[in-house]
Amino acid sequence: MTTTESGHRFQSVGEVRERLGQVQYLADEGIAGIVYLADRLGKPILVEGPAGTGKTQLAKSVAELSGARLIRLQCYEGLDESKALYEWNYKKQLLRIQAERNTDGTWSDIEEDIFSDQFLLTRPLLEAISADDPVVLLIDEVDRVEVETEALLLEILSDYQVSIPELGTITAKQIPLVFLTSNNTRELSEALKRRCLYLHVDYPDMDREKEIVLTKVPGITENLADQVARIVRSLRQLELKKAPSVSETIDWARTLLLLGVQQVDAETATSTVNILLKYQSDIAKAVKELSADQAGFRTFAPGPR
Repeated sequence: MTTTESGHRFQSVGEVRERLGQVQYLADEGIAGIVYLADRLGKPILVEGPAGTGKTQLAKSVAELSGARLIRLQCYEGLDESKALYEWNYKKQLLRIQAERNTDGTWSDIEEDIFSDQFLLTRPLLEAISADDPVVLLIDEVDRVEVETEALLLEILSDYQVSIPELGTITAKQIPLVFLTSNNTRELSEALKRRCLYLHVDYPDMDREKEIVLTKVPGITENLADQVARIVRSLRQLELKKAPSVSETIDWARTLLLLGVQQVDAETATSTVNILLKYQSDIAKAVKELSADQAGFRTFAPGPR
């Protein structure tokens, strides 16, 4: 990872934004500013917002631009210490105990041996803490775990260390840049929030989404990218179960390009809207709205804003 003489990754907010752009992540000043501060202050970033707005991609892009190794902990209901932090290799320990059964060694000797590093199975959190190389740690969808499981994170996020009763405290050799993402499915604890910088990532405005489409879909015309951004914005204004994500906008733009579409009309939009929407009730609502403008699809055609 490229660092300054002071050990920091970035010289300025502008540098963060520029380098994110180089790996095709179009960040605004707010996003770039939080990443810069997280690096300078050595604090994790809690990134909240709707699904599909680029929260996970932000962590991946920061890892890519900085040459760091990305370590990802995918959260889910039932995640526990053995999957997130560490566990002992019980089978290997049992084999060592059986091998030592006929020797003159004491149980104290055996115990000291089997609770050593060679019997420890590191999981993502401990792996990030103990890594020698620069790391970006992504704790993805942290709102999916139970409140009790959040306690596993507090020591790591406060002091970048892990306490293992049999081995003692393992302190980070380098401070990882930590991203926690949340889709707001439940309220996170105050203790967790207090340890993090906060960033809300929402759907981009129309101009920025158009720029994202132009960046992510090679060969698309500015005219078609403009139509895509306008239609998606209009669909998000409907009361949908799940609004189109940015990644779905990109998929739709690629679909239109593959179909050779240059001008999106109501028929094309309704026949491909399933690329954008994934619930039948949302599709039906969108088709009704799009079909209502069948006679004049000028609503979504390029024109003055």
